[in-house]
Amino acid sequence: KNTQIENNIWLAFSPIKKNPLDIMIQKTTELGVQKFIPILSERTIVKEINKERLKKIIIEASEQSNRISIPKIESLKTLKIFLEEFPNNGSLIFCDVNSDKSNLKNILKKKNKGPTCVLVGPEGDFSEKERQFIIEKKDIFSLSLANNILRAETAAIASVTIVNYHLNLN
Repeated sequence: KNTQIENNIWLAFSPIKKNPLDIMIQKTTELGVQKFIPILSERTIVKEINKERLKKIIIEASEQSNRISIPKIESLKTLKIFLEEFPNNGSLIFCDVNSDKSNLKNILKKKNKGPTCVLVGPEGDFSEKERQFIIEKKDIFSLSLANNILRAETAAIASVTIVNYHLNLN
């Protein structure tokens, strides 16, 4: 049995269409996400999630990848509530195409005691008002994954992979 300590990675995401959402949940579960937080933002197209169906995908992916724990999925909440409730001892990594390419290695070296949460926007990204609101939050780091615009599920999978890789180096 795998007894290594799992990284406390969270994924905050805006709900997307069923098939891409299923793939995103499955792959990021395999990659070690501990908690999923669906978020409603101004440009969220899909306004609800089927929590029970997603739980099944999470359990299957956890078993398939031989994980120690089964990730939790929270109920849908607004971006504002998510940011207000986010633990002070956590690191929030914001996938932002306009990022100034902050150095992830340095961010994750200052390892906070709390979770490392990847925040991925909806299709069409966060509104400018939301981006300002996110950026103003203390201890938030923006991460640019590519020069081109990625689909939400691609951004989630890629960023969780990168964060996990860096956390495993330390």
